[in-house]
Amino acid sequence: MEETMRILRGYQEGRAALTRRPSLEAELPPAALEWTQAAFGAQLSAAEAVRRIVADVREQGDAAVDRYALLLDGASPERLEAPRNKWLAAVESLPAHLTDALRTAAERIRRFQQSALPKGWRDTEEGYGELLIPLERVGLYVPGGTASYPSTVLMDAIPARIAGVREIIVCTPRPDPVTLAAAHIAGVDRLFQIGGAQAIAAMAFGTQSVPRVDKICGPGSLFVNLAKREV
Repeated sequence: MEETMRILRGYQEGRAALTRRPSLEAELPPAALEWTQAAFGAQLSAAEAVRRIVADVREQGDAAVDRYALLLDGASPERLEAPRNKWLAAVESLPAHLTDALRTAAERIRRFQQSALPKGWRDTEEGYGELLIPLERVGLYVPGGTASYPSTVLMDAIPARIAGVREIIVCTPRPDPVTLAAAHIAGVDRLFQIGGAQAIAAMAFGTQSVPRVDKICGPGSLFVNLAKREV
């Protein structure tokens, strides 16, 4: 493989290269444009479609989440929230070696995060210091549907738990048993079977089922990342 090197000259050129942000304005393929036509009555850009989804979820709550699940995924779950017994059944259904691997990974992540956790301090004589206060509730987005990402659950939820976050919720479309087991092992509090931009909007503004969160983390598609920027 041929490697290339870019030479930057001067402060302004260097600053521009180091502070650049990747564009999220990708052109949608024909199939996606057809979907926007069917859903909104016009061929919208990705950003325009996300803006409408976010606005609808903010105004209509669960009803909009269900509607977009049908439009995007072809089906909406009977219950937006996955019940706890479904998590436990998932743990029991996995082969022992896979459960052991998840628990081993979780324990290693916990030990690392405990060691890396920043500590507050206070100088009573001088009257100053640094106080670290955990967030009350965070929302984690975990991709799903066509693939399984249990490592995303572990790597996002465990640091939040170690930091002292009081409530951790996860949104992921069509969670499989491995993802549900990872949520149980990582100490997630609630898990919602929601994907896409509608999941980000639900966590940002809250719905009848999904509580509003203080911060959203986790990777996702173009629509998910555009929704994060929008909210």
